[in-house]
Amino acid sequence: MKKQVTLLREFTKGLWETNPVFKQILGMCPTLAVTVSAINGIAMALATTFVLVFSSLLISLVRKWIPNQVRIASYIVIIATFVTIVDLVMKAQFVELSKALGPFIPLIVVNCIILGRAEAFASKNNPLRSVLDALGNGAGFLISLFVLGSVREIIGSRTIMGFQVLPNGFEPWLIMILPAGAFLTLGLMMGFANMFIERKKNLERESLIAQYKRSGREEITEEVLKEAGV
Repeated sequence: MKKQVTLLREFTKGLWETNPVFKQILGMCPTLAVTVSAINGIAMALATTFVLVFSSLLISLVRKWIPNQVRIASYIVIIATFVTIVDLVMKAQFVELSKALGPFIPLIVVNCIILGRAEAFASKNNPLRSVLDALGNGAGFLISLFVLGSVREIIGSRTIMGFQVLPNGFEPWLIMILPAGAFLTLGLMMGFANMFIERKKNLERESLIAQYKRSGREEITEEVLKEAGV
């Protein structure tokens, strides 16, 4: 019998374990294109999270009435409805941000994070779990874009959220606000994250082996390490 995941776990897994950017490598187009500044990253992530949460909720509510043969087309219609709402609100209330994000707001319709969560989760789970899953993945996306945008803005423009944080003597690296800077920053961040995870896993592995040796047990096997998750 499949073990039921707690509600808290449904939310927190999206922050890192299934983080859309760093772990699943999804939503790369907006991630690389709009993160020339922290505020752009936050705006893009909030717009995506809005669509993700409400489309997951609606898909979960109507999932039993959607024929399997037309489910993807139905999901896209639902997602497009909420994307249109976000696009119109941003054009009416946040004109500068709407211009800065350009076509990437309408392109949320084809963002693989949203369609992926709809197909993999919302279509198989109840509304509460679907909303928590969407909120967790949206928060993970927000953290990723904020960190990426902040690093690029600080080094590329000497500012963060529009406020200067590096002295005038620092010469901004123009490459950081260009597409090449986005690839470079994202690659380095993913490399450091993987290095940290691998180091932590090795320490846990060494600690477990030391415990076995102290207890006088036989040589630890790969099966035992795998069961311990290290």
